[in-house]
Amino acid sequence: MTILITGSAGFIGFNLVEQLLTTESPIRIVGFDSVNDYYDVSIKEYRLNRLRQIATRYPESDYIFIKGNLADKVCINRLFAEYRFDVVVNLAAQAGVRYSITNPDAYIESNLIGFYNILEACRHSYDNGQSGVKHLVYASSSSVYGNNKKIPYSTDDKVDNPLSLYAATKKSNELMAHAYSKLYNIPSTGLRFFTVYGPAGRPDMAYFGFTNKLIKGETIQIFNYGNCKRDFTYVDDVVESVQRIIHGAPQREMGEDGLPIPPYKVYNIGNNDPENLLDFVQILQEELMRAGVLPEDYDFEAHKQFVPMQAGDVPVTYADISALERDFGFKPHTSLRDGLRKFAEWYKGFYLNDLL
Repeated sequence: MTILITGSAGFIGFNLVEQLLTTESPIRIVGFDSVNDYYDVSIKEYRLNRLRQIATRYPESDYIFIKGNLADKVCINRLFAEYRFDVVVNLAAQAGVRYSITNPDAYIESNLIGFYNILEACRHSYDNGQSGVKHLVYASSSSVYGNNKKIPYSTDDKVDNPLSLYAATKKSNELMAHAYSKLYNIPSTGLRFFTVYGPAGRPDMAYFGFTNKLIKGETIQIFNYGNCKRDFTYVDDVVESVQRIIHGAPQREMGEDGLPIPPYKVYNIGNNDPENLLDFVQILQEELMRAGVLPEDYDFEAHKQFVPMQAGDVPVTYADISALERDFGFKPHTSLRDGLRKFAEWYKGFYLNDLL
């Protein structure tokens, strides 16, 4: 299998490449990433270096990393022509709800133009009788649910009222993929990720940002006065889900009208167990002390500030994952404490000496 993983220097992409190298060799993986400076580039370099080291242990596999921009159509087309991918996993995107409010251009370029380029390349992979891309898997987001009143969130729910440009671009990705699946019979699967966390994650996420502030003695802001719940999903569970889905492309079928039924699916990837934000902060501080990131006598109360909800945020996220369980026999199961413990231990090893 030859597989393209865009966003391979990103949090989920890095972990997915590692998982595939270690469990599915021999395999050929082409990683693609712009390695931009949206957050600390040293973390992205750490991920890339680790993948190079892992790849040396699997000489029967082929791991190639290419730096580039999804919005560069010539680059994308050249990539597809050279490697003739069997599977494409598009994880590259400009992430973040709040950043989309102040930097909308980045979302249009990466999430819309970039994704369009991927779809077009998948379409033309069938030209001249070629076998083409057998499965396109792409990242969507729980943000598409907006301020959905019904919980848990189901992929059967209407998602026509995004609260941020980021959410709108992710919903657009699903609509674009559906159109290409219908028009060109390209099997595609969208993944609505719910608050993914873990070691070497994204510093703009709450657990990571809180830790950075606390270790510097700064104040953390707890939004909606702590009255929020999030369906935190540990990265290993996410990668296990994605790996199974890669091998389960939607079937091509013909409808009664003689036209293809779109080989198209969307799944929630969540823990199905939302945690109260205050409980999350309590567990995080306990695990940071346990790992030695913060001293045992740290005064957390003096470093908390309760503030209103921010624009674009929602009070609750909660994934209905019954379809994932039904179709792939898997349910994310890592507890928040276990996941935050692994994060705290990684943080100590990666950062502590630099920050103290």
